[in-house]
Amino acid sequence: MQSDRKKMWKEAGILFAITLIAGLALGFVHELTKEPIAVQQQLKIQNSCKAVFADADHFTEETLQNYAADNGLEDVYRQLTEEGLEAGVKIGETFYVAMDLGGNCIGYVFSLTSTQGYGGNIELMAGYTKDGTVSGVSILSISETPGLGMRAGEVLIPQFEGQKVNAFTYTKSGKSAPGEIDAISGATITTKAVTGTVNMGLSLYKEMFEGKGEQ
Repeated sequence: MQSDRKKMWKEAGILFAITLIAGLALGFVHELTKEPIAVQQQLKIQNSCKAVFADADHFTEETLQNYAADNGLEDVYRQLTEEGLEAGVKIGETFYVAMDLGGNCIGYVFSLTSTQGYGGNIELMAGYTKDGTVSGVSILSISETPGLGMRAGEVLIPQFEGQKVNAFTYTKSGKSAPGEIDAISGATITTKAVTGTVNMGLSLYKEMFEGKGEQ
């Protein structure tokens, strides 16, 4: 009996030692890799923003809800969020202020997700200059039909860049006016989803950022 008890305590002690060593090792690895991972994540964000706002030198990260609170725009933020959800667009909690070399704000980059894609969510990054011009749009994630909706990046996205309009519309008969986007043949749902998402970004800019100074 005493021998069994000693054996039990010995095994428990070994198990405790192994657990302790493993925990310390994991903690060490976490601390060792935390900073490089954070640096890579920040680099990925900066590159994503740069893809839609090439004129910016760097970007600062802000929280949309905090920005709304600081500028007395809580009701506007709430309304835009509700309108976005009704339109099938989720507005990202974080946005990025585009800065020039001198540290001056020259525009904004928003993270937007359409839930109305044919094959699922479509995640976008969209940049808007301080005068409301679309500086660029890029697709972060898409799972539409190959050969149809998956062509959004090559067919739809380039059409938004450099345009300054109140809202975009899509057409199946060839664009003939500013703000019209040529739809992807056979992929109207994808076209509508992308166009509506970029429009949501325009609404966000106009309602919360237009004429608001540096931020």
